[in-house]
Amino acid sequence: MAETANRPLRIVHAVRAPVGGIFRHILDLANGQIDAGHHVGIIADSLTGGDRASAALAEIAPRLKLGVWRVAIHREPDLTDLLVWARFKYLITRLKPDVLHGHGAKAGAFIRMLGRSKRFIRVYTPHGGSLHYPLSTWKGAFYSRLERALMNNTELFLFESAFARDTYQRTIGTPKAGLVRCVFNGVTAAEFDSVTLAPDATDIAYVGEFRHIKGADLLIEAVARLRAAGRPVTLTLAGDGEELGALKALVERHGLAEAVQFVGHVKARFGFSKGKLLVVPSRGDSMPYVVIEAGAAGIPMVAADVGGIPEIFGVHREALFAPNSVGAMADAIEAALDDPSNASARAKALRERIFTHFSQKAMVEGVLASYREAFARR
Repeated sequence: MAETANRPLRIVHAVRAPVGGIFRHILDLANGQIDAGHHVGIIADSLTGGDRASAALAEIAPRLKLGVWRVAIHREPDLTDLLVWARFKYLITRLKPDVLHGHGAKAGAFIRMLGRSKRFIRVYTPHGGSLHYPLSTWKGAFYSRLERALMNNTELFLFESAFARDTYQRTIGTPKAGLVRCVFNGVTAAEFDSVTLAPDATDIAYVGEFRHIKGADLLIEAVARLRAAGRPVTLTLAGDGEELGALKALVERHGLAEAVQFVGHVKARFGFSKGKLLVVPSRGDSMPYVVIEAGAAGIPMVAADVGGIPEIFGVHREALFAPNSVGAMADAIEAALDDPSNASARAKALRERIFTHFSQKAMVEGVLASYREAFARR
């Protein structure tokens, strides 16, 4: 640690898919670390993310003294993984990092397969990822064995929620060598500005990816149930993803074409403006940015009681509903719409909690402090 204490750290963040909350986390963390005087680089998959990832990386690239490096990384195990690992080894030799921070299971595996070094520490943030697969499935069994094999090749585990930490320790084990720390995700100061409701706002809004684990299909089912019971609620779905076609088909099947609108991928705050109540119907999550962002903006919200979401809400757990239950979600939506003053008061209190515990500044300081502790322990 004495060698790194008086100079900027050279930090490389590695991730497979530059999309969603994990990518948002890396960009915010990188920007904060740069502002603190450190030299940062990013290694990311070139097969996913599309134009949005390319634009985001192009925007931050001038600030990255260690550059942006795109590598073709397949989501599932693939023969090309050996070439990817060789590419990682080459880049690490070239960039000479002090900190190798892998985000997600695949990038985390590549950086920890490099072996122990006196030059750098290996840091791993799972971001849920492989931990979402049940151990009874072949994927769950495979990934858990891989995680267990790499567990002691890690100087620092950084979890974004106590839920993620506890899930890892329950399914994989408790690291004997590596330091374990929790640092909450955080949002920037500008995200605490209020959001103006759009003139065409519907009763409910959903903002996020269209993936099975995010539960947008459950929300459509809840809307269908409420309308069948005589409550003519309307819904805006903001996002895109692999389930877009299936979700549109589900809307048609329930005859909800007049009640549900899709607005595509938009900035989160624009999506928030499209509904009087934000609903987060996730089947599973670790520390979703959409909940923190909505909380910071003071958006009335109800959410599934899964993962790290209760850690965000704190004492305001009355806004949470049982996961995977269309009926529980419909009841929570109806209760919030029936008492908008209570929902608004809860949103105001949650905003104050987010300001105290979930800021970008606190996140960056917590991560850097954990790096320093890992160096000192080594």
